Amino acid sequence: MKRILVNADDFGRHELINRAVGRAFDTGCLRSATLMAGGIAFDDAVALAKKIPGLGVGIHFTLANGNPVLPTQEIPTLVTEDGIFHGDYVKFLKRYISGKISLDEVRAELAAQLEKIQRAGLTLTHVDSHQHLHHVPGIVEIVLELAASAGINAMRVANTKIFDGELDSLGKFVGRLGLGSLAMFAAHAAHKKNFATPEHFAGIVAGESVSENFMVKLIENLRDGTTEVMLHPGTDNKILRDFCEWDHDFEEELAAVTSPRVLNLLAEKNIQAVNFRDLEATA
Repeated sequence: MKRILVNADDFGRHELINRAVGRAFDTGCLRSATLMAGGIAFDDAVALAKKIPGLGVGIHFTLANGNPVLPTQEIPTLVTEDGIFHGDYVKFLKRYISGKISLDEVRAELAAQLEKIQRAGLTLTHVDSHQHLHHVPGIVEIVLELAASAGINAMRVANTKIFDGELDSLGKFVGRLGLGSLAMFAAHAAHKKNFATPEHFAGIVAGESVSENFMVKLIENLRDGTTEVMLHPGTDNKILRDFCEWDHDFEEELAAVTSPRVLNLLAEKNIQAVNFRDLEATA
């Protein structure tokens, strides 16, 4: 059996991302999204999710490039002088490797993010993280422990392949190689605790966007099992690029998963669009 699991990251980060999630569910093949507890459009995302019971909502644990939930004085190693997380995963990992990140603070902050979403009344389907930091040894164990305590038993494993997407820079090569290696470790940790994970991962992780052609090629060559497609859809590139400080094609990803060509191909090949609720744990 072949299934596709399209997940929108950064749900709650901005209302224009939330609008894209709703549109991609209503008119496309998206069935899953992961919610940022510290996002400025968190309440809007929660309200939208409650109107779409078929949308699986996970938690998008955030330790970089975002806003914390806890007061900054409680997590001094995680935040800058401005009270926000450090700018990206590279800065976080440099601090982490050099011993400047407190795992006790990581646990406290992630627990607070989880509690905030639970208080909002959502039943979560899975865990993943902003910029894939839940794959990091030392952090993945905390993530799995918190998830298990909340009754969550599914997790993203971004087992990306080196040649997914364009390979036009050393940075992309190193990034995919590093993430793939961390994903193998994270998958082992998850399966030891009987967490479900999709068998395959097809999101492009080095800055490129998922296009209609990418989706068509993926579907035509889809492997048995469940393939997660990670994306970051939005409805207005100019506003979101400025807001996120990221030169990403949000609109292209929304168009890709609502494309009639893509939807017709899924129907023709009898491929079901699912969310993390539909996964079975790996013993």
